[in-house]
Amino acid sequence: MAEIVSATSGVMNPLLGKLTALLGEEYKKLTGVRKQASFLKDELSAMKALLDKLELMDEPDPLAKDWRDHVREMSYDMENCIDDFIHDLGVGGADAKVGFVRKTAQRLRRLGRRHKIADRIEELKVLALEVNERRLRYKVDDYINSASGAVPVDPRISAIYKEAAGLVGIDGPREEIVNWLTASVRKLNVVSIVGFGGLGKTTLAKQVYDEIRGKFECMAFVSVSQRPDMTSLLSGLQLKLRVDESRRAHEVTDIIDRLREHLKNKRYLIVVDDLWDQSAWDTIRCVFPEGDNGGTVIVTTRLDDVACAACHDHHGYIYRMKPLAKEDSKRLFFSRVFRSEDGCPPQFQEVSTQILKKCGGLPLAIITIASLLASRQARSRSDWESIKDSLGTNLAAYPTLEGMKNILNLSYINLPLRLRACFLYLGMYPEDREIRRDDLTRQWVAEGFVSGPHGADLEEVAKSYFNELINRSMIQPGKENMYGEVDYCRVHDLMLDLILSKCTENNFLSAAHGYEEMERMHGCNYKIRRLSLSLSAGGAATPGLTAPATSLSQVRSFARFGDSKYTPPLCLFEYLRVLVFEFSGYLDMTIDLSAIGHLFLLRYLKVSAESASINLPVEVKGLVHLETLEMSCLSAQSLPSDVVCLPNLFRLILRCDNGLPQGIRNMKSIRTLHCFGMWKSSVEDIKGLGELTTLRDLQLESRYGGGLTEDGVDALVSSVGKLRGLKRLSLDCQRARYDHRLESLPDHPLPRIEVLDLRWWRLVRVPQWIGGLRCLQVLYLSIAQFSSENVRVPGMLPSLVDATFEVVDIPQDKVVVGTGLFPALERVDFCAREEDATAYLGFEAGAMPKLRTLWFEFGLREWGGVTPGGMHNLLALEQIYVRLWHMGNVTPEQPEQVLRDFESAFDDVSRAHPARPAVSVTWL
Repeated sequence: MAEIVSATSGVMNPLLGKLTALLGEEYKKLTGVRKQASFLKDELSAMKALLDKLELMDEPDPLAKDWRDHVREMSYDMENCIDDFIHDLGVGGADAKVGFVRKTAQRLRRLGRRHKIADRIEELKVLALEVNERRLRYKVDDYINSASGAVPVDPRISAIYKEAAGLVGIDGPREEIVNWLTASVRKLNVVSIVGFGGLGKTTLAKQVYDEIRGKFECMAFVSVSQRPDMTSLLSGLQLKLRVDESRRAHEVTDIIDRLREHLKNKRYLIVVDDLWDQSAWDTIRCVFPEGDNGGTVIVTTRLDDVACAACHDHHGYIYRMKPLAKEDSKRLFFSRVFRSEDGCPPQFQEVSTQILKKCGGLPLAIITIASLLASRQARSRSDWESIKDSLGTNLAAYPTLEGMKNILNLSYINLPLRLRACFLYLGMYPEDREIRRDDLTRQWVAEGFVSGPHGADLEEVAKSYFNELINRSMIQPGKENMYGEVDYCRVHDLMLDLILSKCTENNFLSAAHGYEEMERMHGCNYKIRRLSLSLSAGGAATPGLTAPATSLSQVRSFARFGDSKYTPPLCLFEYLRVLVFEFSGYLDMTIDLSAIGHLFLLRYLKVSAESASINLPVEVKGLVHLETLEMSCLSAQSLPSDVVCLPNLFRLILRCDNGLPQGIRNMKSIRTLHCFGMWKSSVEDIKGLGELTTLRDLQLESRYGGGLTEDGVDALVSSVGKLRGLKRLSLDCQRARYDHRLESLPDHPLPRIEVLDLRWWRLVRVPQWIGGLRCLQVLYLSIAQFSSENVRVPGMLPSLVDATFEVVDIPQDKVVVGTGLFPALERVDFCAREEDATAYLGFEAGAMPKLRTLWFEFGLREWGGVTPGGMHNLLALEQIYVRLWHMGNVTPEQPEQVLRDFESAFDDVSRAHPARPAVSVTWL
C-alpha cells in the first residue's frame, strides 16, 4: 500500500523507511543500533498518524502547530544522522555487496566517528521523548479528536447574486451554453462548467440559470462542499424544490426516492455548484429521472475528471472556462476602480497594466484587487505599487484580499495529502517560468515525495500526480509532447503566492531573489531545507557576505536561476538530493562541479547553460544514489571514467559535445540515454550500446560535428537491433552514403517501440521491418522514394496515431492511401521541401478513418492549383494546415496572392467535405 506523503510527513516517510532498513537482516550484528532504531520507529509511527490528521485540518490550534513544527525539524535532523551513519558504514558503495555482514564489525571498530554517531542517535532518542512529552503537555491528541473549527461564509455566495449589468466577458460563454441547452433534445441535458477557482464558474452558471429558468417548472441552485454531508445536501435540495418531507427517517435513499418521484413528470433545472468529487456526483445523479420532459442539470467544478464523469452517461456538454481577454480585464478593472472604463488617470496606467498581468484574467482577482484600490487605502501611486508588489510576495498583508485567499486556499485544503508536498515543490521555480514535466516529476521522486506499491515505476506514479494537479486546476497546462501529453506547466502568479506562503508556514522551502535575502535566511528560526536562488546580472559578482555554511549545510534541494554568474560553493552543502543550475542561454561562463563528489545523497543533477562550460570532478564513484545526470551546455570536460559504474544511474542526458562514456556497456541500470556528440564516440562503445538491455529511451545525434564512420554506422545498426526493450528511438548521427544500412535490421526488431524518429536518417524506401512494429504510436520518416506500395507498410500499423513523411523526390505516379490503411492515425504531415506536396496524393474511401489533422509542407517553385484527391473520404477531418517555403519563381510581391489562391482552393475542399474542416495556409 502506498504511503501518504504530505507537506509535513514528506520527511517522515523516508525516515521511517530508513529506520525499517536498520532493523533488516543486513544490520543484525549492530545490536545497539537496531534497538535504538526500533524505539525511534515506534515513536515516530505514532507521531506520523497524528501529523496526517493535522494535515487535514484547515486551521490547527497554535499549540498543535508548534508541536508539528518540532516533529518536522526533528525528523529532518534524524534522517541526516542516519544517512551519515549508513554512509560511514559504506553501504551502497562499490563494496556494498561484498561480504557486508562479515565485515561490518571490523569496519565499525575502524570508524573514527563510531562513538560520535552512537551518541548522536542517543541524543535523537532523548529528543523524540521530549517531543512526545510536549505532545502530552499540549494535549494534541485531545485537540485533534475534538476540533471542529469555525465555518466561514461560503465565498461563492456573493457570486450568485451579482447583477448581470456589472459583469464583463460573460455574454459569449452564457449564450454558448444557452444555445446548446435550447438546441438539445436529450432526455436529460447535462452541462459541466470546469475551470480554475476564481474564473467565474458560479457566476456564469447563475447567469445561464436566470436566463432559462422561465422554461422550467422546478428550479434549484445548490452548492456542494468539498466534503459534503449528503443527507444535509439532499435535504436542502428537497426544501428548495418544495418537496413534502417524508415521515420516515432521513436516510439518503429515502430522500432520493422522494426527489425522483417529485421530478418524474416535471421539466426541471438544477445547478449543482462547485462539485469536488465524482462519488458525490454518483449519489446526486440518482436524484434526476430520465424522463421525456427535458430535465437540465448544470454542474460547476474545478476538476476535469469530475466534469467528464458528470457528462459521460448523457453525452453532455463541457464548457471550459477561460481567463478574461485583455480588453475585458481592463474594462472590469477600471469600471470597479474608477466607475468608468476610460477613467484611469495617466499616472496609474503603467502600474494598472502590471497589476492586470499578475491577475492573469482571473475575475475574482481583478474584482478583489480593484475593490482594494478603490478604497481609501490606495490614494497614491506608491500605494498602488505596494499593492502590486504584494501580489507576488505577501497577500497576507492586505486583509481585504481575504476572500480571494480563501478561495485559493480551498483548492489547497482539498488536495489529497499525497499531492501536497509535490504541489509546494513548485515554489522552487521562479514566477512566470515554464516548467518541464519530466524535470518536476524526477525531482519529486528524488526528494522521496512519490510512493507506490512495491515494484511500481515511481516516475509513472509521479506523472499521474502531475496530471492530477492539472485536472484540479492547481497548475496550468503548457505545451504538449508527441504523445499528446502535457509536457510543460505554468503556475498562476496568485497560486504561486499561496504556495510560497504555505512553504514559509511549513518551512518547506525558501526562495531568495538577491544576496541580501539569502544572507537573512541565516537568522531564521528553522534551518533551510530547500533553497531556490534567482539572481540577476545586476548585482555584484559575489555577495557582500559569505553565506554561513551552517545555513546551507542542511539544504536538500538547491535550484539556481538567473543571469548572475555567482553561485554558492558546493562545498557548503552536505545533504543535497536535488541540484539544478539554469543559467541564461547567452551567459558565457564556467560552472564548477568539481566538488559534487562529496554529495553522497545526490539523486538528481541538471545543468542547463547553453553557452557555458562545465568543470567535472575526476571521480564520481561516491554518488551511489545518483539517478539523473543531465548536462545542456556548450562543452564539458570528459565525463569521469567511473560514471559507468554508478549503480543507480537511470538517466544520462548529454546535450553537449561529449560522446558516449567510455565503457558504456557497464551501465546496466540505464533506462534513458541522450547523447548529442556521437561523432566523438568510439566504435567499441557504440557496440556496447547493444548490451544495455534496460534501455527504454535512446536519442543519438551528432550536433557538434560530422556523422559516424562506416564502421560506426554498422555498429549502431547492430546495437539497435539488439535493444528489444526500447520504447523511444531517435537517430541523427549517420553519413548520407550509409543511410541504407538501417534497412538491414533483422526481422521483428524493436517489439515494444512506441516512438520512432528517423527524420534525419534518409531512407531509400520504407523498410519492411517497420510494418511489424505493432506498438508504434509516433513515426517520423525521411524517404527518397515514396509510392503507394511503400505507404502500405506503415499503413498497416494498428497503433500509429501520429506520422510525418518527408519525401525527397516527388513520384511520377500518384501515391494513393488505400482503403483500411492507417486505422488509428489522428495526425499526419506530408512534407516535400523542394516541390509541391499536394499534387501527388490521393485518398480512397475508408482510408485514415480517425484522421483529424492533416498537414502539408513544401517549397513552392510553382503550383498547378491541384489539391489532393479524395480528401472528402477523410470523414473525421477537422483541420487542414498548409505551410509554404519561398522558392523558385515566387517573387517578394507574390506571397499574398499565392496565399489567397491556396486558401481559395482548400476552402473549396472544405465546403465539399461533410465535416467542413478548418483551413490554415501560412508562409514559413
